[in-house]
Amino acid sequence: MTVLIDPPNWPGPRGLMWSHLVSDSSLDELHAFAAQLGVPGRAFDRDHYDVPETVHARAVSLGAEPVGSQELLRRLIAAGLRRRKRRTP
Repeated sequence: MTVLIDPPNWPGPRGLMWSHLVSDSSLDELHAFAAQLGVPGRAFDRDHYDVPETVHARAVSLGAEPVGSQELLRRLIAAGLRRRKRRTP
């Protein structure tokens, strides 16, 4: 049971770089961790939270495991928690 965070490699709003925060065990664990971190619910997107670079170090200090983006995705899929976007015709 681990919360994972990838490096802030994704450009986003307000000129910041963004990370993905996921759990490799349950969405309940992820939501609880995000609440502890002070991340608003609107940052949740299907199976992860988008968090700005300004939150990365605090997430790690609270116990999130820093991993590369590919490792994060691999573990999310292995846990059966990956939720893809629905395709629109």
